[in-house]
Amino acid sequence: MKYTGPKVKLSRKLGIALTPKAQKYMERKPYPPGQHGPEKRRAKLSDYGRQLLEKQRLRFQYNIHERQLRRYFEKASRMPGNTADNLIQLLERRLDALVLRAGFARTIYAARQYVRHGHIEVNGRKVDIPSYQVNVGDVIRVREKSRKIPDIQEALRQSGQAPPYLEVSKADFSARLLYVPPREEIPVICEVPMVVEFYSR
Repeated sequence: MKYTGPKVKLSRKLGIALTPKAQKYMERKPYPPGQHGPEKRRAKLSDYGRQLLEKQRLRFQYNIHERQLRRYFEKASRMPGNTADNLIQLLERRLDALVLRAGFARTIYAARQYVRHGHIEVNGRKVDIPSYQVNVGDVIRVREKSRKIPDIQEALRQSGQAPPYLEVSKADFSARLLYVPPREEIPVICEVPMVVEFYSR
């Protein structure tokens, strides 16, 4: 799914910044969107409401469709181990997510677009599927002819420290997945067990 609506409004509704622009707006307006936003208090949510909110937070941070997230949950529940950890690890190993974490894009929306437009390769081969599952040891690289794109260069310049599970080389626009990351290392704002509870109802 490619979300094309107002991202600042969505960010304020979810209570998390999905883009750098949204972060600036939310610092100035730390309340829900709309005419009555400043006076409006966030209502106390029911258990179901909280689970739904956390599910939406997770879904939009990875910019995926509801059907995709449900399929990831079903796959995670069949894997050995903790379902919540399995779910977040499957999502984090998506190619577009790792392009974002490596600093090649400033937002998940830009990362998805770079992958779809063929600017990214994995192990020397062009991959244009955002949901492609990256394996440990795989090398993600911006293709040679795409390295002059100003937005990619700017994103790399402004990128901070990469997460510990990625070895990033800014010199040759590459990143290697070192290991499957544990939940605490994945920079996603979400109570993942609540998402599991939502789909287990």
